[in-house]
Amino acid sequence: MQSSDTSWIAGKNCMITGANSGIGKATSSALAKLGAHAIMVCRDSARGEEARSEVIQTAGVTKDGVSLMIADLASFASVRKLASDFLQTSQPLHVLVNNAGVILGNRSVTVDGFETTFQVNYLSHFLLTNLLLDELRASAPSRIVNVTSSAHAGGHMDFSDLQEEKGYSGFKSYSQSKLAQVLFTRELAKRLEGTDVTVNCVHPGAVATNWGRHSAGLLSVGVRLGSIFMLSPEKGADTSVYLASSPEVSGVTGMYFYKRKVAQPSKESLDDDAARRLWDMSVQLTSIPQATAVR
Repeated sequence: MQSSDTSWIAGKNCMITGANSGIGKATSSALAKLGAHAIMVCRDSARGEEARSEVIQTAGVTKDGVSLMIADLASFASVRKLASDFLQTSQPLHVLVNNAGVILGNRSVTVDGFETTFQVNYLSHFLLTNLLLDELRASAPSRIVNVTSSAHAGGHMDFSDLQEEKGYSGFKSYSQSKLAQVLFTRELAKRLEGTDVTVNCVHPGAVATNWGRHSAGLLSVGVRLGSIFMLSPEKGADTSVYLASSPEVSGVTGMYFYKRKVAQPSKESLDDDAARRLWDMSVQLTSIPQATAVR
């Protein structure tokens, strides 16, 4: 059950990526129901408006309680526009939930030339977070929630082949991207010490969403067959909502959560040298000026 004390989140602005379905939509609805202003980031305007209407109805709030912004995380230009459009509203930002994610059966590249899963799941969230950090600091106390997966434990950061050009596997790419999210969480937490901005990551559990449904071959079949044993999106969103809203985790940062509790991530995700190396490479890959990226 959500903590009965929801006074902190009431009236706060919360941006959620991948909000048109699944965990993202459920997170948006739960936060709106708690009195937050949910800013749903969706890739498609028509699907986004449909999801926004559903969230307004489900949460029982007015239209002013839920807004929609459009961005395709497979495009750095689109992510930069999202950040710019939000900053131009001059609104504070109290919570950023980096939730959007994909898994693909076949390798593809984005318009920026990066392997799609790595960019959508990790690099674009790295970019978005850095572009919004000044506003998050100015709005402190504020929180960043990165949605990762227990699959990160099967991942490995191959810094010589982050784009998996030498050999591609859908699960391998997905696991690497989720490991990157945990490393990113830990490194960012260190760089934000003393700012009153916290950052944590969460494994939502095995959730029945559109995740993997559009993949090819056995991956798609496996996802469809396994979905009958999976959690609902609402249950999958529970810990994300908890980290975004609960006073119980005020000041907690750099942690990996599962079922509302701090859990032990993989050994490789605790490698500080790998976290710093990934950060430096991510700065280069996303072309963030050193003055923008938090030190």
